[in-house]
Amino acid sequence: MKEKNYFLPTDENDFMPIIPLSENDENEKEVVVPESIAIIPLRNTVLFPGVVLPITVGRDKSIKAVNDAYKGDKLIGVVSQKDTEIEDPEVKDLCKVGTIAKIIKLIKMPDGGTTIIIQGKRRFEITSVVSTEPYFVANILKLDDVELVKDDSFKAQIETIKDIAAQIIQLSPNLPTEASIILKNIESPSFLINFVSSNLNSDIAQKQSLLENNDIKSRAEKLIEILHKELQFAELKEKVSNKTRLEIDKQQRDYFLQQQLKSIKDELGGDNNEREIADLKKKAELKKWPEEAKKMFESNIAKLERMHPHTPDYSVVYNHCDLMLDLPWHEYTDDNYNLKNAKKVLDADHYGMQKIKSRILEYLAVLKLKGDMKSPILCFVGPPGIGKTSLGKSIAHAVGRKYSRLSLGGLHDESEIRGHRKTYIGAMPGRILQNIRKCKSSNPVMILDEIDKIGKDFRGDPSSALLEVLDPEQNNNFYDNYLELEYDLSKVLFIATANNLQNIQPALRDRLEIIDLSGYAIEEKIEIAKRHLLPKQKEAHGLEKVNIKVSDVVLEKIIENHTRESGVRELDRQIASIMRNLAKNYASKGKIKPTVSAGDVESILGKPRYSNEIYKTANMPGVAVGLAWTYVGGDILFIEVALSDGKGDLKLTGNLGNVMKESASTALTFLQSNYKKLGINPEIFKTKNIHIHVPEGATPKDGPSAGITMLSALTSAFTNKKVKPFLAMTGEITLRGQVLPVGGIKEKILAAKRAGLKEIIMCYQNQKDVDEIDNSYIKGLKFHYVKTMQQVLDIAVNYNS
Repeated sequence: MKEKNYFLPTDENDFMPIIPLSENDENEKEVVVPESIAIIPLRNTVLFPGVVLPITVGRDKSIKAVNDAYKGDKLIGVVSQKDTEIEDPEVKDLCKVGTIAKIIKLIKMPDGGTTIIIQGKRRFEITSVVSTEPYFVANILKLDDVELVKDDSFKAQIETIKDIAAQIIQLSPNLPTEASIILKNIESPSFLINFVSSNLNSDIAQKQSLLENNDIKSRAEKLIEILHKELQFAELKEKVSNKTRLEIDKQQRDYFLQQQLKSIKDELGGDNNEREIADLKKKAELKKWPEEAKKMFESNIAKLERMHPHTPDYSVVYNHCDLMLDLPWHEYTDDNYNLKNAKKVLDADHYGMQKIKSRILEYLAVLKLKGDMKSPILCFVGPPGIGKTSLGKSIAHAVGRKYSRLSLGGLHDESEIRGHRKTYIGAMPGRILQNIRKCKSSNPVMILDEIDKIGKDFRGDPSSALLEVLDPEQNNNFYDNYLELEYDLSKVLFIATANNLQNIQPALRDRLEIIDLSGYAIEEKIEIAKRHLLPKQKEAHGLEKVNIKVSDVVLEKIIENHTRESGVRELDRQIASIMRNLAKNYASKGKIKPTVSAGDVESILGKPRYSNEIYKTANMPGVAVGLAWTYVGGDILFIEVALSDGKGDLKLTGNLGNVMKESASTALTFLQSNYKKLGINPEIFKTKNIHIHVPEGATPKDGPSAGITMLSALTSAFTNKKVKPFLAMTGEITLRGQVLPVGGIKEKILAAKRAGLKEIIMCYQNQKDVDEIDNSYIKGLKFHYVKTMQQVLDIAVNYNS
């Protein structure tokens, strides 16, 4: 609120503090509002109805208008200037809404000036300006307040205004305490609002907006909002004032102590601050950094030398200098170009994965020949638990580089990648530079783990920030917001890992060199268990010195009966369970059997959790086995078809997606259009309802690869012939009778092998995918490569014909 001494003269066109007169005057109805009225502009305030205001009039136009009005009906229009700096305002500089005022008193001052005491009567709006000389005269329109409905809510608003205003008066030393007594005795709500609004210590625009508001309730809401801000400012001002009074005495005392302390430090060998800066300079002499970085460091050191160490900015600048010194500018580790050694390391750490190993060896070979090369941005895509992340560590070991891992799962703030601006409290560089700083090398192998699980919210999109990091054409000038310099990431070997490519945004996916990793075959899992999992779990359970043998047959039993996965995480847990049991026996009895048998496995792990017997039972007509791909590997899918009396309706159940439903419709249409070739009575399509169900209804299913399976199941149901046993199939169908290729072939084949199936039907174009699989892993499986749906039916349904 206004903090000016009462009844003191002020500058020209300014005002003395507001003096409340009788609040009933505000509602004075006998004031006759003329059609046109003389206008005087006020420079520094807004006059509200009911409020009495002393003002000093200095402009010739305003003096003339006041004198003429005083001789007449003593009414004058008062409006505020939009810009207080304008000495001689024009019509465009005046606000449209003002207050009709009555001149209560006109006083001629000794210096020739004129002071008037005016009281606001009614609000008005200027419709047009009639003349500008010798003063402003305008046609006006009277403004009435919206009829007020006094309810509990409005009463609460009025009490709130009184309370806050009283608090502000108490906190303001220049406002007399009598003002709070005046406030308490004001009964008229509209006059209270106008009186408090007049005394606000806010700008003219805010006051003018209150004057222009026709709704008293809305005006009260806005006023409370402004008062809250004023109260906060008054409290802060009071706090600062008290603190300043205390600090003046404290500063005098501290000055003498600081002088004594300075003398002592000089004797001991300089100030801590000076020693810190000297240490930074000494470290900087050994750095090989770009010219821009050197200039910024020297600029920061100059700032530190001018700062007091206890100022907040000192630690910000010091930490920035510390980061610049810690970053390995142009510092690289030497790559190990021995290809035989690299292959040996990769083979020792991971079994299989020939495609990735070959790609890393190619990269090393080019580096060896060329000496310099932009690092590729690799992305390993595959189901969980197959060793994507650990493979990155193995690659770093093989190449002879530092290793760093950045987990992106759940990351949702773009600043985590690019860093925060250092002016923020708690600001840090981005995770990329933090890892580079930790590695002490500018060419590490950096794993971007779970890149498909990056979040996105109002704080930004981290995957978009990665576009710069993972583009070989741009990442040599990566800009971190905290560092405020460009940093070269082109020598970093980035390796991303993901389970599902669909979750990676297209622009980011385009920058990645995708390498697909399939699940492991049973034979591969047995080798991994023997080479890695068993030794690791023996050591983890204190049994490394105890001779324990687990045969391949027992390992196969564990894999088939107790795990259903593409990777080896669950297998690792099952082996850990066995080792815990053996450790317990060894600790209690002092000895254990040297060989783990199949019976021991069942007693420790329990009865088999998974069984292949379901696929070996004789199926009824209308049931076919399909192959499905999931993000955790391949799986088996049953398609069941049942016919019932009806009108030929098709019913689909099993939580199927749109694409899968369309495959069922396509298969049925093909049967209806080829009933003669297939020996089906066409009347059956009109008299039988068809129900297609895919078991495990709680699991969502979608995709086109079950097309030929649905066709086989439908044909089996309509012809009453059983589908060939131990047969699985996968492929998309068309209305023309073509079979199209599908993805995830290796995972699907391994799932069929795990389930004990013997034959697989697929599109001839998928033969190239089968050829990539080691023959020893698919031994015992027979593949049928087909082009048409008729070939599928000949193999699956008409095999006895």
